[in-house]
Amino acid sequence: MSYEFETHRIVGGIGADDPYWRALEEGRFELPRCAGCAAWMWPAHWRCGRCGSWELHWVAVEPVGSVYSWTRSSYAFDRVRERAPDVPYVTLLTEVANTDGARVMGMLVGSEVGLRIGAAVRGEIQRPSPKSKGYPSICWRLQA
Repeated sequence: MSYEFETHRIVGGIGADDPYWRALEEGRFELPRCAGCAAWMWPAHWRCGRCGSWELHWVAVEPVGSVYSWTRSSYAFDRVRERAPDVPYVTLLTEVANTDGARVMGMLVGSEVGLRIGAAVRGEIQRPSPKSKGYPSICWRLQA
């Protein structure tokens, strides 16, 4: 099944993160950085909260970092029934390396052995699928 990004905007989103989703669809992991003061801006916004600049650049970032927080879901919630076969599953909030603390959520793939706050992870971009409601996504794998 093929998906068209423009028809799948995040519900309730303001559109500032559209380039993030497009980059994932194209196999790249990119985050916004202020053109004025070089602050990383995630979640994405239209204007820099540090210096007020309206100009930002989307920068390719290596998808590596460390576990900032995590949670295990033991129930397939109504909005994500497609995840029922994966229950229980773990969602990570990863602090992305070299981004001054930008944190990106994604599912844990692979083994949970070694899962702890601060554990090293590497991101893997997943293509859009029914399970991800037609969105591309980044998943995280623990590193030895």
